[in-house]
Amino acid sequence: MVFRLKNLVVAGLLSQLIGGVASAQEVTLKLGHLANEQNAWHLAAVKFGDELNTLTDGRIAVEIFPNESLGKEIDLINGMQLGTVDMTITGESLQNWAPMAALLAVPYAYASTEHMDEVASGEIGDQIEAQIVEKAQIRPIAYFARGPRNLTSNRPIAHPDDLNGQKMRVPNVPLFVDVWSALGANPTPMAFSEVFTSLQNGTIGSQENPLALIRSANFNEVQSHVNLTQHVRSWIYLTIAESTWQSLSEEDQAHVMEAAARAQAYERGLLDTSLADDRAYLEANGMTFVEVDGAAYAAKAKDAVLANVNDEIKPIVEELFNSQN
Repeated sequence: MVFRLKNLVVAGLLSQLIGGVASAQEVTLKLGHLANEQNAWHLAAVKFGDELNTLTDGRIAVEIFPNESLGKEIDLINGMQLGTVDMTITGESLQNWAPMAALLAVPYAYASTEHMDEVASGEIGDQIEAQIVEKAQIRPIAYFARGPRNLTSNRPIAHPDDLNGQKMRVPNVPLFVDVWSALGANPTPMAFSEVFTSLQNGTIGSQENPLALIRSANFNEVQSHVNLTQHVRSWIYLTIAESTWQSLSEEDQAHVMEAAARAQAYERGLLDTSLADDRAYLEANGMTFVEVDGAAYAAKAKDAVLANVNDEIKPIVEELFNSQN
C-alpha cells in the first residue's frame, strides 16, 4: 500500500510537471493580410503581436504575413474556417457569408468618422460581429478605420449638379456605378492600373479614392482638385478564427482582446497622421481641396444606395441616412 501510494504521488508530480511544460510552450498565431509593410494595417498588426507577446510573457507569438504572402483575402478566410490560418484583416468581403458585413462600406451611410465609430462600436456593430461569428466562424476582435474616399478632378465639383455627366473611373462594383450615375456622373468601371494613363490622356476626367491612394498613385500629376465628397467612410476588422479563439483559455482570450484594443488605438493614430500628411503633400504638389455640399450629395445618392443593398440591411441603411437629417 505504501509503495502504491508513493507511485501515485510520483505520477501526480510528473503529471503536474508535464502540464506545466505544456502550458509554458509558445503558441504561434499566423496572421496573413493583403497590405504592404508600410501600411497602417500592417503596422497595427505588428503592434498587436508585440502587445500580445508582452501580455502573455512570451507564451503567444504572432507571425505576420503581409502582401498576400499567406494567400489572398478570400483564401485566408477559407483557411481560417478550415483551421489552417489563425488571423486576418478583412471587411466587407465577409458579406459572402454574413450579409450584415456589407454595412462596413455603404456610401453616405456615415456622416462623419465619429458617426461611423458610434455605429461600429455600438448595437449595430455588435449585430454585425455576432453574425460574422455565427455565419463565417470568424471573430472580429478590433476594427481599423479607413481613410474616406474622395473625388478628384480638374475642376471644382462642390455640388452633385456640377458633375454634369463627368466621365469618371469607378471600381467594378454595381453599387458604385449606380450611385455615381444617380449623382449625375458618367461612371466607367476600370482596372486601377489603367487609371493614371486614362486621366492623362483624357479618356476619363475623374476618379475616386482615399487620399493615401491618390498620393501613392501620383494622381496629383494628372488631376488638380480633390473634392472632399468623403462618400464612403468604412472600417475593416482584425479577426481571429473561431476555432483558434475557442482553443485559448479565458485568460488568454482576455489578453487577445486587450492587445487588439491597443492595436486599434494605435492604428487610429496612424490614420489621423496619414490623413494630415497626405493632404499637406497633395496641396504642396499642386492640388486644391474643395469643400462640398455633403448633404446634397447624400440626398441624391440615397435611393440608389437603398436599391443596391440587400433586404436584410436595407432598414438599417435607411435609418442611418435618416439619422443624419
